[in-house]
Amino acid sequence: MKKKNSHPLTSPQSLLSLDQARAHMLAALSREHINDELIKEERVSLADLPDRILAADIVSPVNAPPADNSAMDGYAFNFASIDDAMPESVVFTLAGKALAGKPYVGSVRADQCLRIMTGAEVPEGCDTVVMQENVEADGETITLKKIPSPQANVRYAGEDIKKGETLFRAGHRLGPVDIGLLATMGIAEAAVRPRLKVAVFANGSELRAPGEVLGAGEIYDSNRYFLKAMLDRLGCEVIDIGVIPDDLELLRAAYIKADASADAVITCGGASVGEADYARQLLRELGDIGFWKVAIKPGKPFMFGHLTNSVFFGLPGNPMSALVTFYQLVLPVLQKMQGLESKPTVALSARASCDIPRNRSRLEFLRARLTTDSHGELLVTPDKQQSSGALSSFARSNCFIVLEAGETILLKGERVKVQVFDAILR
Repeated sequence: MKKKNSHPLTSPQSLLSLDQARAHMLAALSREHINDELIKEERVSLADLPDRILAADIVSPVNAPPADNSAMDGYAFNFASIDDAMPESVVFTLAGKALAGKPYVGSVRADQCLRIMTGAEVPEGCDTVVMQENVEADGETITLKKIPSPQANVRYAGEDIKKGETLFRAGHRLGPVDIGLLATMGIAEAAVRPRLKVAVFANGSELRAPGEVLGAGEIYDSNRYFLKAMLDRLGCEVIDIGVIPDDLELLRAAYIKADASADAVITCGGASVGEADYARQLLRELGDIGFWKVAIKPGKPFMFGHLTNSVFFGLPGNPMSALVTFYQLVLPVLQKMQGLESKPTVALSARASCDIPRNRSRLEFLRARLTTDSHGELLVTPDKQQSSGALSSFARSNCFIVLEAGETILLKGERVKVQVFDAILR
């Protein structure tokens, strides 16, 4: 991203709603000149395509199947040759055999049939295959025990996919089955977007790496690890800057290093109002602030802005606050930067299994467990632990309850919106 000289995105509001915050960030991307590297494309071989995002539509170069072929082991013949005959009176002479990869060469007369295996091409003169269980074979002849329907057990050329048909649109992320389909169509490579480069670091003098011995007041750094894991699943190239203590000069150097190496920068901690929270000061100095603070719980002290070359996201230090703000706010922006096709968030409606107090002023994302009752209806139960520092509650949950702010309690049995954890979270 190129730095702007003015600050048109600085919010006049002290506290944005979730929708307002998302709209600000996505609009910022629309008004910025995307880094030249992000609008380029590269050709990647089939084996390296999983999770890559297409830069152009993929069109089928062939029909699938490429030729009429048998769906069964049996005998191929021309249905018109039997008219209204009784099964026991229909006798065919064997003309030959067709195997997958070894088609029969020649045509088949009306009084003939062809021994054919699954996947073998159906030859000229045949349009129907009878299963081998429904015939009596006697040397060079067969007699039908049961007459199949016309055109039974034949897969026709192009009935699955026609040559020239669009398989995937630009912006589609390729999954395992997609890769199989490309292989089926003989496609050995595709044009994809370059991987989005995302720099990540945690800010806090109290943070230690897992495996180290903790001193008084110290805690283990967890945010950086789950953020990197989610970014990996998103298909990003992660640049790990590490843990930076609460030192202004060290943090300034980390911001500059991250900005020089990445398309987006994500920090954890330092975005609140403590004496050692320098994020806003450094963002004003090195770039600009789009907004600070969002009316959600957990995750209120979330920051968005720009550095000289990159988009900046300042996440809160508490683990659940960092996780929720990444998933609800950062993820949609990164997906747009990747060129990923926009897809609506899947939300379900479930009945509350108990009374649930609301937050008076903020939209709340409660960790919860989604189940079904004895009638098969969706039932959701909030986890007993909703502290913004408790990752254990997330491990016990499989969804978020999306609870609108309000004065009244959501009563047991009332309906509430639920977001089921997807592959990015799980």
